[in-house]
Amino acid sequence: MEVEVEVEVEVARIKLGSQGLEVSKQGLGCMGMSAYQGPPGPEPDMINLIRHAINSGVTHLDTSDVYGPHTNEILVGKALKGFKREEVQLATKFGVTYDGNMNVRGDPAYVRAACEGSLKRLDVDFIDLYYVHRIDTRVPIEVTMGELKKLVEEGKIKYVGLSEACASTIRRAHAVHPVTAVQNEWSLWSRDLEEEIVPTCRELGIGIVPYSPLGRGFFSQGPKLIQNLTENDIRKRFPRFQGENFENNKVIFDRVTEMAARKGCTPSQLALAWVHHQGDDVSPIPGTTKMANFNDNIRAVNVKLSREEMNELESYASPDFVKGERHGFMSTTWVNSETPPLSSWKAE
Repeated sequence: MEVEVEVEVEVARIKLGSQGLEVSKQGLGCMGMSAYQGPPGPEPDMINLIRHAINSGVTHLDTSDVYGPHTNEILVGKALKGFKREEVQLATKFGVTYDGNMNVRGDPAYVRAACEGSLKRLDVDFIDLYYVHRIDTRVPIEVTMGELKKLVEEGKIKYVGLSEACASTIRRAHAVHPVTAVQNEWSLWSRDLEEEIVPTCRELGIGIVPYSPLGRGFFSQGPKLIQNLTENDIRKRFPRFQGENFENNKVIFDRVTEMAARKGCTPSQLALAWVHHQGDDVSPIPGTTKMANFNDNIRAVNVKLSREEMNELESYASPDFVKGERHGFMSTTWVNSETPPLSSWKAE
């Protein structure tokens, strides 16, 4: 078991959205502890890591019912034992199922059943932030949000979030019940949300939670990342990590590494700092299974960047230079999705 090392970093708190949710400026993505990125970490080590994060001021924890599936929520629930419930801002998600293929559901019966399941696995009375993990393109978002609104009124969830929704879907959802946060991929080399989604969120007072702020580990390890991936790691199938794309993209890591050396920080701290500098309404959720990586990441909150340095970093990973789609399954993951009009819905 890795030994906890006290990290003398003060993690600020921010208001996420305009409905009252307050979270740590940096969160912890828990997915990789249980699923999709190689073998799950040993449970005692992962529990120890989550508790160390909370004790370090990183109290914004992110999971989902599909991670495992289900095992990550159980793990997080175990790690929360001994903490006062109000000390932690617990986010989980629903909507993605697997039966050999990826499916997405947002119908009211499923929304309710999924919430009840998550509450049981997490062993909590309420969920702080409950996300629509992916948008069901067959169900009007107003229908999905209507059921989530009921769950808020019943006290089972406090705040509602969306993940990978397009700007018009965000607007339609927000008109039914306030959306507190939108979770999308955002990093130096994944910036497509900046055109429409970020401005929409800021217009409506919605917080932003960047997932994969380290480019799915690329800005932590660079070329070594690919060498160390196991066969069941989904990143092996991501276009950016394959063939000529990866040979091109390695240059980005080299440039970030050079700048980090000048700044006296690590590449991962520099890449995370860039995300933090996007605004006071942003709480990225880098994930890890290693105590040392967590301790490295948390120090990113102390890295200061000038506008000139931000511009320099952005030039390294400009959209015309980065090769490959940001997701391995762009056509089947409902990225930035729209839903049919409410008038098309016929309740069963």
